Amino acid sequence: MSLAMCPLCSDDEDIEVRATLGGGRRMLRHRCGYEWEHRQPPSPQRHTAPSFEVLRARFPKPEDVDPERMERVARLKAQYLEIEPDFDARVAAYWSKYQEVFAPDGLQTCNPQVLKDFANSEIGARPGNQATFNSAWNGMGDAAAAEATRSTIGYLLYGPGEVPLEERLQQLLDGTKPFAMTGFKEALLTKVLCVVYPERFLTILTYMTDAGGKREIARMVYGLELPAPESVSWTRGRLILWSNDLLRGLVGDGFANQQHSAAFLWWAKDRVERCG
Repeated sequence: MSLAMCPLCSDDEDIEVRATLGGGRRMLRHRCGYEWEHRQPPSPQRHTAPSFEVLRARFPKPEDVDPERMERVARLKAQYLEIEPDFDARVAAYWSKYQEVFAPDGLQTCNPQVLKDFANSEIGARPGNQATFNSAWNGMGDAAAAEATRSTIGYLLYGPGEVPLEERLQQLLDGTKPFAMTGFKEALLTKVLCVVYPERFLTILTYMTDAGGKREIARMVYGLELPAPESVSWTRGRLILWSNDLLRGLVGDGFANQQHSAAFLWWAKDRVERCG
């Protein structure tokens, strides 16, 4: 490979390095006798994707909310707790039942119908129409469908410790795990997390929907613009968890449970702009 091209005769053959000057500079001489100083072009920069930690640090934080907006939400919260001081009493018993079902031993021995019922129940959280899941279940049969559902839930909750929950969730959303149950996607995976970690997870089961997911609620209630899920670096798995933690921190305490907190956010999203 030639070193450079002689600027006098535009030939790149028989070029000799006469001296190395440092800083990527060299003194070159062509066979025609012409000498010149040549600077080596810089190596192209490789753009690496931001790390997990960098992206997490960039994600919006509670302190990013305008203080005046927070005051309006606080007034709405006080109003809401006066008219809705508690939440559906059935939820606690239902959550307790499925916490036992989703424990490692319970997951392996539970009746298949218990898993199918979970996907279609609206107690405590509404996962929406599960036609894809139900069709897959019916086509596979109870035994095979239950095994796939057990494997999916087990990987989400108890997968390799070195793989963060955000990444396990993304793998199941992408369907890259061969055991993943068809149709057991964002709403149902999030509902599982709500049951097993009831102090952490709000029962808002989608990140972004036309009707309003976590992203829309963050914008409408708190005036925060969260990243679009189309970004490869963010990944939907990360956005689902990080937006939950953000809203959980913003909504604060004083509610009976996280279903109660989520119900307030749904109620507030159409009222905060009108709250003086």
